[in-house]
Amino acid sequence: MSFVWLNGVLCAPDVARISPADRGFTLGDGLFETMRAVGGQVLHLPRHMARLAAGGEVLGLGVPGQAVVQHAATELLAACGLDNAVLRLSVARGEGPRGLLPPAHATPTVLLTATAGVFSLGHVRVVISRLIRRDEASPLSTLKSLNYLPGILARQEAERRGAQDALLLNTYGRVAESTISNLLVATDAGVLTPPVSEGALAGIARQILLERHLVREAPLSPADLLGARGVWLVNSLSLRVVRALDGQELCEDGAWTNRLEHALLHAT
Repeated sequence: MSFVWLNGVLCAPDVARISPADRGFTLGDGLFETMRAVGGQVLHLPRHMARLAAGGEVLGLGVPGQAVVQHAATELLAACGLDNAVLRLSVARGEGPRGLLPPAHATPTVLLTATAGVFSLGHVRVVISRLIRRDEASPLSTLKSLNYLPGILARQEAERRGAQDALLLNTYGRVAESTISNLLVATDAGVLTPPVSEGALAGIARQILLERHLVREAPLSPADLLGARGVWLVNSLSLRVVRALDGQELCEDGAWTNRLEHALLHAT
């Protein structure tokens, strides 16, 4: 049986209710985190909660504490009978009147959902988006915002062009990330990933690889990808080998694919 956890209560999805005046619905005013559970335990929960709290500071939005989310995840996974799962935590501003300025004392809406899922390794063809750019100077580039329209537009563009994802350039024409993943590129200088200052989201999987010194930060141009030994897209749920960029076939370094996958599967 399927359940969701909404504002402290487990309920069936068809009876869960979010107000039509909720600013998460009307304005995309809120944040989210996508997490993985293994054996009934949420992986890297402190990291996810730290990023959520940082986003809350930027938006002036109250977010739940780690203990609340841990309790909610335990209840939800048990109710759904899931050990290995993908959890989506959404925190919306809550109800508010018309207009852009948030109410002074809004009560956030907190929703946690769970679906069966495990970490996956795949292959993908990508294009460089011609429609969307990442504004590395915007505070929104640091957030996982409920307003995901730029990513949606870029993903639709990729579909039209026969690809499964799109890479987003920043305002300087350098590569920032994809619509849902951080970028890893194997060069003669090692495996590189764009810095957060380039418009890349501070991804959890990305941070783990940086801490293990498997990856280091450096700005990257589209030409760097075309001449690379391997290119990957990574997030908390998957590692994807990029097989082609804008129709041009890319190399794959199988040894590095295995090394990256092993590091992500065994990270604690």
